[in-house]
Amino acid sequence: MTLPFSSVGFWLPRRAELTPNRVAIETPQRSLTYEDMERRTAAFAGLLASAGVAAGDRVATLLGNGPEYAEVLFACARLGAILVPLSQRLAPAEIEFMVDDSGATTIVYGSEYTAMVDSFRNRTGIKSSFVLGEAAETDVGYEDALANTAPVTEPRDCAPDDVLGIFYTSGTTGRPKGAMLTHGNFFWTNLNILLAFDFHQDERSLMVLPMFHLGGWNVNTLSVWLVGGTVFIETAFDAGRALDLIESKRITSMMGVPTIYQMIADHPAFATTDLSSVRSFICGGAPLPLPLIRRYQERRVRFIQGYGLTEAAPNCLALAPEDAESKAGAAGRPYFFADVKLFGPNDEEVGPGGTGEVVVGGPSVMKGYWNLPEETAQTLRGGWLRTGDIGHMDDDGYITIVDRVKDMYISGGENVYPAEVEKTLASHPAVAEAAVIGVPDPTWGESGRAIVVLRPDATATKDEIVAFCTERLAKFKVPAEVVFTNALPRNPTGKLLKPELRTRFGGSQ
Repeated sequence: MTLPFSSVGFWLPRRAELTPNRVAIETPQRSLTYEDMERRTAAFAGLLASAGVAAGDRVATLLGNGPEYAEVLFACARLGAILVPLSQRLAPAEIEFMVDDSGATTIVYGSEYTAMVDSFRNRTGIKSSFVLGEAAETDVGYEDALANTAPVTEPRDCAPDDVLGIFYTSGTTGRPKGAMLTHGNFFWTNLNILLAFDFHQDERSLMVLPMFHLGGWNVNTLSVWLVGGTVFIETAFDAGRALDLIESKRITSMMGVPTIYQMIADHPAFATTDLSSVRSFICGGAPLPLPLIRRYQERRVRFIQGYGLTEAAPNCLALAPEDAESKAGAAGRPYFFADVKLFGPNDEEVGPGGTGEVVVGGPSVMKGYWNLPEETAQTLRGGWLRTGDIGHMDDDGYITIVDRVKDMYISGGENVYPAEVEKTLASHPAVAEAAVIGVPDPTWGESGRAIVVLRPDATATKDEIVAFCTERLAKFKVPAEVVFTNALPRNPTGKLLKPELRTRFGGSQ
């Protein structure tokens, strides 16, 4: 279906026409109305255009949370350009790979990342750069530029199939893959959210997730702006401050992962903070433990839970608040405009009571992986997005994720793929072979445990292995524990036996 208003570039100007004086964004430093957002977005779109950015060009961002992130997204949408959000939690080599792989020609970044950008800008296709904060000689200062540029007031007429963003996922084989998400993907996934979450025009939503994450956009940010609500953007999560904002700003909703909600519940102020304004908290990344659900129920706070992945933009399954206790641990049932099934080994559909791979169809499924046609064909085989996750469907049609085909684990809401970490470990001069598994962690939900076999006559300590990984990987990917062993369990053909590995090394060490 072709809908002109499915273009994200269309959303902000129309909302600014409808409710220009409503507050769209509030931060500790300032508030911006929808009219302010529209004016600044038009100016930045003009700035990008003056730098040569046109439809289809890639614009990378290396930014902390703030209004500017929204301005860059909407400016790209207005021009038909493609946003490439980069995680500042990644190692410099990982960021450089994504800039180079995406072919980004422009980067917008915070001044605190100047040294990092300088380290790779001459090895990539970056031609223009804009910096928030104190600008270097090679850059254009963001605020100064906005005040001295001709705005682009009319959004480009983008088709639903035009790519809006390339969101990189950690590679299951050690190579990150850029999921191409279209204007249509964004439109339909946000429509799903609005139908499931019942956001209101007086919504006051707290954003504590990093905005380089797709979950930072397509759960409680763009959808709240669509209905004309206010998003309170925090640069980082702090449990005490979150509780203070919930009470003082009368927050109605928030998106988080289980670790965030556990930290809030464990804070001394949780018992006395006024939570009466909260309509619902939204949780993804992993199921909420039943004891935690009950702690919030005692405070009359309800949860909407869900399951998703970047390739589905990201929303697939939702668990309504009334099911939080009776279906604890379940991911839920499909959103209104999402088709979710379980497939057996021969792609036969598995019904209630069965277990199979979770596959997703519908208008929010990605266009494909950037410059990876073979991986795209494999992942979107037969018109279905193959998630690699194994689900069980109960007799009521609720799906519970029971295993991960790809061996991924989730640490503090961040996906970690063992193959990527194992590749780094294998490059250590003292390591003969290594495997990584996820193990329960009281703070982060899961953390990595590396099982390492050293080379003959080589020596290395746990601290040395961890330091080696820290220099090459994002912090959340670095194994929290290192266990040394003489050999990894393998079958006669040499395949690593992960189930046996988990049995031997997955318990308390």
